[in-house]
Amino acid sequence: MRYRHPDRDQIRIDGVLTALGHPVRLAAVRVLDGDDERNCGSVLAELGIAAKSTMTHHWRVLRDSGVIIQEPSGRENLLTLRRDDLDARYPGLLDAILAGARTDETTP
Repeated sequence: MRYRHPDRDQIRIDGVLTALGHPVRLAAVRVLDGDDERNCGSVLAELGIAAKSTMTHHWRVLRDSGVIIQEPSGRENLLTLRRDDLDARYPGLLDAILAGARTDETTP
């Protein structure tokens, strides 16, 4: 199975903000930030999510909005944050959102 990913110029700010506006998806993006690619199982383990089916919808939203690339690899999917594309379309946006998430995490 091959997934459809929007081209860089098809990424839209409303889709990105919607995708990153959900706490589970934002947490997944935080896990992916800084890595070239991760398999789905390792991201789920880091998030503390046992069932892959729990994330199916979230992966689709992140993929369709242009935030991640999801590629099948054997029985797993490999996930990559599209940082270069997001930074090209919306310079500084991803850094600001991730910094805000870190701030919120440490603020009571």
